[in-house]
Amino acid sequence: MLLQIKDTGELIKIQDVQELIDPSIDSIRAKEQQGEEEQALESYKKENLVFPSGENLPRCWMDANYRNSKAS
Repeated sequence: MLLQIKDTGELIKIQDVQELIDPSIDSIRAKEQQGEEEQALESYKKENLVFPSGENLPRCWMDANYRNSKAS
């Protein structure tokens, strides 16, 4: 699965989708997509990521208490 870094627009490839959808984890491991060479794994904060379309990640992937908090 590919996501985009908000600030730079760079694409990253998610290493473990389970890590992404687990709301108790605030950072995920991914690889930047630069050219044809395989890049090293890096850590990225979920709050700094969006889908390639520009849409934000679902709250339920980032906030374990999303049902108890008011929508923002």
